[in-house]
Amino acid sequence: MIDVCFYFQVHQPFRLRRDYNFFKIGQDRVYFDEYLNRDIMQRVATRCYLPANRMMLDLIKQHNMKFRLSYSISGTAVEQFKLYAPEVIDSFQKLVDTGCVELINETYYHSLASCHDEKEFIAQVQKHRDLMKDTFGYEPTAFRNTELIYNNQLAEQVENMGYKVMLTEGANQILGWRTPNFCYMPANCYKLKLLLRNYRLSDDIAFRFSNAGCPEYPITVDKYIGWLKQVAGNGEVVNLFMDYETFGEHQRKETGIFDFMKELPGAILGEDDFAFKTPTEVATTQQAMSKIDVPYDISWADVERDLTAWIGNPLQDSAMEFLGDLKEQVLASKDDGIIESWRKLQTSDHFYYMCTKWFSDGDVHKYFNPYRSPHDAYVVYCNILNDIEESLKLQKG
Repeated sequence: MIDVCFYFQVHQPFRLRRDYNFFKIGQDRVYFDEYLNRDIMQRVATRCYLPANRMMLDLIKQHNMKFRLSYSISGTAVEQFKLYAPEVIDSFQKLVDTGCVELINETYYHSLASCHDEKEFIAQVQKHRDLMKDTFGYEPTAFRNTELIYNNQLAEQVENMGYKVMLTEGANQILGWRTPNFCYMPANCYKLKLLLRNYRLSDDIAFRFSNAGCPEYPITVDKYIGWLKQVAGNGEVVNLFMDYETFGEHQRKETGIFDFMKELPGAILGEDDFAFKTPTEVATTQQAMSKIDVPYDISWADVERDLTAWIGNPLQDSAMEFLGDLKEQVLASKDDGIIESWRKLQTSDHFYYMCTKWFSDGDVHKYFNPYRSPHDAYVVYCNILNDIEESLKLQKG
């Protein structure tokens, strides 16, 4: 039996005001672009979240609860649902109520805290865990870090936090000759299971579905089922992990993406040797094939599958250092507004916008990017940090 494990990332950052210039420092504490955030959230809710959630609910009912899937929904996305599209919360709640949907824990602010601040990482994970319980009545047992960032040390920490399974990228540099189509275990763990994204089959839907330049175009259900069946004999699970905005936003409705997804579960369930499972269900029913050693950071970004989308160039490193230098003063201030703004500035997207490298999937990096250049993103970001620093000085008197 081969398990098909669908996981979708649901995330929107609080985007910053692009007009936050030097002259606003010390004069203006409104950092986030409410109009832009509302516009993007309502647009994506209309194109993606609401119709995709209706589709998934219909598929669960149509296939007698045999279609199962999972989501991680960042805290910043949930906040914006509540502010600008509360009906999205209700639609996710209906999915959770079926018992066929698993919610996965992550950092509340979709941040890079795991890379530089263990205490902050743990605090954000707990805050997200509380949010899932308060909003959906759900207590997660699976974990995924921001952008599937992962290494051995982080896996050990996640195991110590009590999770059953963790998700990451099936990067070639860690797999070598092995396949992502088995359940694994981190090198230094004894209980935690590890699920690795099959990036080829995931990206066929997420990136290549409407690309007429790809050899596989057009991607049909029959063709995709054929690719899935090639796993037989060399795998026990196919992990299909992707952004939820694939449906209706990255791949517009006109591409046929919704029609494809409506047909796919029935075609998979029509095969004798296939079933759907959520990450925790896979982890509890499958034995780990072997241990995987990942001594360095990996992610699901770009062909490199590393952290260079967010960390490494002078703009990103300078901004990250400035952000970290303010931590003690921010937390000591006991000012909820300052603390919340500082934490929203940790969201990985802000560092994404400062990336200067050439991207193999550049259109994805530009998507929802409000800036004309990485330098513009850096200037706005540091202006806001400077204002926070000035506010802290005034608070001290």
